[in-house]
Amino acid sequence: MVSWRRLTGVTGLAAGAVAAGAGAVLMAEKIAVGRIRLRPDPVAGEPFGNIRGEALTVTADDGLPLHVEVSGPPDAPVTIVFCHGYTLNQDVWYYQRAGFEQVARSVFWDQRSHGRSGRSDPDLVSIDQLGADLHEVMMATAPGDMPVVLVGHSMGGMTVMALADQHPELFGSKVIGVALLSTAAATVDPATWLPAPLRPAVRVAMPSMMTGASKGRMAEVVERGRQSASDIAFLGTRRIGFGDPKVSPTLVDFLERIIRATPIDVIADFYVALVGHDKRRALKVLSTVPVLVLTGDRDRLVDPGLSVEIADAIRGAELVKVQGAGHVVILERPEEVNEAIAGLVNRALARYPATADGDG
Repeated sequence: MVSWRRLTGVTGLAAGAVAAGAGAVLMAEKIAVGRIRLRPDPVAGEPFGNIRGEALTVTADDGLPLHVEVSGPPDAPVTIVFCHGYTLNQDVWYYQRAGFEQVARSVFWDQRSHGRSGRSDPDLVSIDQLGADLHEVMMATAPGDMPVVLVGHSMGGMTVMALADQHPELFGSKVIGVALLSTAAATVDPATWLPAPLRPAVRVAMPSMMTGASKGRMAEVVERGRQSASDIAFLGTRRIGFGDPKVSPTLVDFLERIIRATPIDVIADFYVALVGHDKRRALKVLSTVPVLVLTGDRDRLVDPGLSVEIADAIRGAELVKVQGAGHVVILERPEEVNEAIAGLVNRALARYPATADGDG
C-alpha cells in the first residue's frame, strides 16, 4: 500500500514540475518578446488611437447610444462609413482615417458594447441588430440622397451584409459601393488558427468555455488574467492578427490594447452571434453595386477561402488577396487596403454620376 507521506511527496514533486515547466514557458515568452522589441520599429512614433473626428451620438432603435465620429470635407461627393470588427473599436481604422480625411467625408463608429458605445442587452446581440444599428448611423450621418460607400472589416463586413438583407432598396440608390474586408457570409470556424489536431476538440468546447468565462467570479478571474498576461497576449495577438512575423511590435501592442479593452462578457456574447450568423442571401443584393472583397492570404481567423466564396457569389466583385497579410490587414498593409478602397470609391462614383452630383 502506498503511504500518504509518499503519495503527497510524489504529488508535490509533480506540482513542482508543472510549476517549473510553466515558469520556463513564461520566461521563454518574455525572452522572445524582449528580442522582438529590440528590432527596428519604423512606426514606433505613430500616435495610434489619437486621430479623432467630430463626435456625435446616434441612438439605436432600442435606445442604445452609439458613439460616432465624422471627419473630412463636408462637401465631399461621397460619405464612407467604416464598420470595425469583433472585439475591436473604431480606432483600428487609424490608417484609413489618416488616408481619407482630406479626400472623403468619413464616418467611424463603435459597434454596440464596443469602444465608447453603450453596453447592449445581451439578448439583443446579433448580426441582425448590428445591421439595424448601421442603418441608424448611416441615415444620421448621411441624410437624404447623400451617396454612401460602406466598408466593413470582419464582423463589420457581416454588419454590412445584414443591412443589405434588411434594406435591399438602399443598394444602388443610396449605397453606391461596398468593401468587405477579411470577412465571411456565414459561420466562421473558431479553431482555424489552431494546429489541425486540436481543432475538433476546441470547436466542441468553445461555446461552453466562452459562456463560463463570462459569468460571475470566473469573469473576474479571466479579466485579471487578461490584464496581467502581457507577454502571452502580445504573442497571441501577433499570431492571430498578423501574417508577417516581423510585424511592428508597436502595431501589435496597439491592437492588443484595443482587444483587451473589450470586456470578456462582450466577447462571449458576440462570439455566439458570429457562430450562428448566415447572410449568404444578402450577397445577391450586393451585386447591384461595385463591390471590393479583400483578404490577407495568411488570415488565421477568417479563412481566405471564405472571401473567395463571397466574391464568386457577387456578380462583378473585385477580389484582392494581400500577400503575406493576416486578419487585421487594415493595420498591417494599409497602403494596399487604402488603394483598393479608393479604387472602389472611384468606380462607384463613375457608375453613379447623377448621385454624385446630387441629382438623384
